[in-house]
Amino acid sequence: MENNQIHKPALPVMALAALGVVFGDIGTSPLYTMKEVFLAGHHPLTLNAANVYGILSLITWALIIIVSIKYVAFIMRADNRGEGGIMALLALASRNQEGNKKKQRYIMLLGILGACMFYADGMITPAISVLSAVEGLEIAAPNLHEFIVPITLIVLFGLFWAQSKGTAVVGAFFGPIMLVWFGTLAVLGIINILHDASILSALNPMYGVHFFANQPWVAFVSLGSVVLAVTGAEALYADMGHFGRFPIRLAWFGFVLPSLLLNYFGQGALLLHNATAIQNPFYLLAPEWLLIPLILLATISTVIASQAVITGAFSISRQALQLGYLPRMHIQHTSESEQGQVYMPRINWGLMVATMVLVVGFGSSGKLAAAYGIAVTGNMVMTTLLASIVFREIWRWSKFKTVILVTLFLVIDFAFFGASLLKIPDGGWVPLLVGTIIFVLMLTWKNGRSMVYTRLKADAMAIESFIEAIGAHPPPRVPGTALFMTPNPEGVPHAMLHNLKHNKVLHEKVVIATVKFLDIPHTNLDERVSVEALPYEFYRVTVKYGFKDEPDLPRDLALCAKYGLSIDAMDTSYFIGKESLIASHKTGMAYWRKKIFIGLFRTAESITNQFKLPPNRVVELGSQLMI
Repeated sequence: MENNQIHKPALPVMALAALGVVFGDIGTSPLYTMKEVFLAGHHPLTLNAANVYGILSLITWALIIIVSIKYVAFIMRADNRGEGGIMALLALASRNQEGNKKKQRYIMLLGILGACMFYADGMITPAISVLSAVEGLEIAAPNLHEFIVPITLIVLFGLFWAQSKGTAVVGAFFGPIMLVWFGTLAVLGIINILHDASILSALNPMYGVHFFANQPWVAFVSLGSVVLAVTGAEALYADMGHFGRFPIRLAWFGFVLPSLLLNYFGQGALLLHNATAIQNPFYLLAPEWLLIPLILLATISTVIASQAVITGAFSISRQALQLGYLPRMHIQHTSESEQGQVYMPRINWGLMVATMVLVVGFGSSGKLAAAYGIAVTGNMVMTTLLASIVFREIWRWSKFKTVILVTLFLVIDFAFFGASLLKIPDGGWVPLLVGTIIFVLMLTWKNGRSMVYTRLKADAMAIESFIEAIGAHPPPRVPGTALFMTPNPEGVPHAMLHNLKHNKVLHEKVVIATVKFLDIPHTNLDERVSVEALPYEFYRVTVKYGFKDEPDLPRDLALCAKYGLSIDAMDTSYFIGKESLIASHKTGMAYWRKKIFIGLFRTAESITNQFKLPPNRVVELGSQLMI
């Protein structure tokens, strides 16, 4: 009884917080979805009662099947120690696959493709969301049309500029603002539904079935626009680690889903009552006196929606970095109390430039919607395929149960993805191009790192043989501790050989340290370090981090004391090998990809910064390596 009293008040608070972060993307979809279906799309539908009822039925059941059933009921259960998102799902699906290299590669490719689609979506979402909100100005004052793009660019610049300040302060306002937004969606929808309550009969899935039966090709093509109603579904899963399953489910079923459906049905009733409202069915739901406040509220809401996507891009980049799919980058923590609030300048400014180019290049939300959908549906397909591995191999579902459920999801995912592919000539090529470039970069970095590791390992001398030689012919030992970082704990670090060769001495205590990133979000302090004592005051230390942990080597090396290894931070020197890579025409990877890898390698953040080593105690020893 006491536990219930403790947790019940927290659930609504967490649900309100989730409302502000998780549902911004899907919550701003009513701004452009119906307009895209009937007016601005690459194959706009004829505005008549049969089509309106059919589209509303498809939107309703897309929200129910894709969001409510697929993501909320099933995918969100596939948590990796409480964390969600495509990279967490990749890590979860990769478990117990050590002996199956072919399957490991298949899982890795699915995860990388999904991440690439997320990045492409992250570029388009802020552009289309803010642009569609600002476009309300031409309803209030048509002569402001030429200012829409400049105003959008100013809003976007302010949004990206503010990222370095962190979301801790403004985040407190996100929930209440989105509460007002979804409440406004519901009220505007109800007001217009009251003009023709018969529109609610479109809740019946048979209207969608009849729509497909009577106009199969038209209905299929329209899925490319209907999918805009479910953009943002991935955010429910990606942000699960911040809020937990139950607050997200409460917010979705208790408030978000009803508000969205009421608004879509209100737009449907308005269109049947007034066909001219198709120029902007969302804003024309409101009376004229409410238009300007609604535009301001919509703009703020789209900024919040964009904020969630940008934060998601930071989160997925950090996970990808620590799982070895991206080069080291500078990560700035924007909150002293919340570990997950990070800012990555390189990702932020890259997204900003890409988003602004899209706004200028397309010029309107209608044209930009042609580029939207492919990234979202591509991500959905990858999520389903990865989830199928989790269902079967981690949860031990029967083959029959897995096949039935996964087939249902894939049929729907591929239907939306196929319809979205029809938009390629109208702008759908943009996310495909962006996704392909990121895919090549991530795969090149992963393969390149593997080549470097293999080469270093092949050239390394066995540590046991080296220690025996040291015992037989001991060099001078100087006071203090020398810590040599290496990815291969079985071999002698190149930096150690270079130091011994040039300085002719060893420290009295030598630590060979290896950092490993695991396929779990966090490691606890009890499993963070392991220590193995070797002869002649040599020690082998392994430090383990999860893909969402914050690496801090000096802090975590203090944990070695309980294993009998005391490391004095003020008397420790950190030796790091700094390889200079040279591309060769040998096999392993195409020459042009090797050149790309070397370029990425040179721009990577230093190990000193990544592991928070004291710069005045770091010694870098260089060597050339041909790959």
